[in-house]
Amino acid sequence: MSRSASLFSIGYATKALGDFLAQLKQHNIDVIADVRSVPYSKVFHDYHRENLQRHLRAEKVRYVYLGEELGPRSTNDEHYCDNQVQFDRLQQSNAFQAGIQRLLDGLAKGFNIALLCAEKDPAVCHRSLLIGHYLKSRLHIDITHIDHCGQPESETSLEYRLLDETGIHPDMLSDEKACLERAWREQSRRCAYRRPEAD
Repeated sequence: MSRSASLFSIGYATKALGDFLAQLKQHNIDVIADVRSVPYSKVFHDYHRENLQRHLRAEKVRYVYLGEELGPRSTNDEHYCDNQVQFDRLQQSNAFQAGIQRLLDGLAKGFNIALLCAEKDPAVCHRSLLIGHYLKSRLHIDITHIDHCGQPESETSLEYRLLDETGIHPDMLSDEKACLERAWREQSRRCAYRRPEAD
């Protein structure tokens, strides 16, 4: 009988490796799903793909790379508008859907999975704006984001935080649901990957 499994996200920016590993243990994480498009860091070398795999193996935590499926960038021009990736388009891609299915398969096997990216705050990261948003709005899975200090924040709570981040609030003309959607789109516009302008 498989145990109930949960889906988390965690960012590593400025986080000491020891603290990172302790937080994984605190939340009973079995698998790290690396969703960085580029699984390397210019500053935090412990989080280079190969180094991280070695550290996780020592802690009996599995590693899977899903940056090609669930990363914030795309090689497909159709996923861009004015050189900025559009998360709603990316969510419909075959690669993204395949990545989501791999997460679901892992959860079905009873693994607690944490999506890994670099950003400290999930409110400015694709692990919430792209992946968490899709899971909640389409599949009703409320991912738990592990903050810099190791404390949990649900995707639901984060979405309400975006109302303050963007200054979008319900009024007589816009109900809460519409404002949550507008806030997500505005935050995505602010944070989604932009390709360098061609010379």
